[in-house]
Amino acid sequence: NVDFGYTPEKIILHDISLYAEPGQKIAFVGATGAGKTTITNLINRFYDIQKGKIKYDRININKIKKSDLRSSLGIVLQDTYLFTGTIEDNIKYGKLDATKEEVIAAAKLANADYFINHMPKGYATMLTSDSLSQGQKQLLAIARAAIANPPVLILDEATSSIDTRTEKIVQEGMDKLMKDRTVFVIAHRLSTIKNSDVIMVLDH
Repeated sequence: NVDFGYTPEKIILHDISLYAEPGQKIAFVGATGAGKTTITNLINRFYDIQKGKIKYDRININKIKKSDLRSSLGIVLQDTYLFTGTIEDNIKYGKLDATKEEVIAAAKLANADYFINHMPKGYATMLTSDSLSQGQKQLLAIARAAIANPPVLILDEATSSIDTRTEKIVQEGMDKLMKDRTVFVIAHRLSTIKNSDVIMVLDH
């Protein structure tokens, strides 16, 4: 029974109730501005709600330390943020004490290992703002989420700026990442919706 507005005088989610069983894949569909991203932001507790409760394993999320809550949630967004450093450093951002073997395993799961090995220095290649394509950035974001190995995933899986062949590679990486996890996905394509256990249609 959640109410939420970014400002108190303008409530945009009215009495929303939904739940996910462990291991379920929940797809959010609806027009731009319908509230899909807002709901995923509330699961992360980027904002606090005006009314109702959000519970994670029956615990009210405002009773869970934000750092603990967020470390159990993997996020792959439409816009991938990479920082200056090596490819390995960027993947390890999901788990700072990861071994080289874990980095490679995560990259393989994400379908990123092939392109990384074709880079000038492989995993030790330094990244600059324009050294990777949008698709390659997405694959690194998937690897970063995979290495963190979270029980819950939030995906905004838009691949609008990726060519069809790369999209297939990214989608395969996403599918492997989603296996055996609880997933909330903002769906942009029919295949995602068809593969879901639950479809939440948001309107107004």
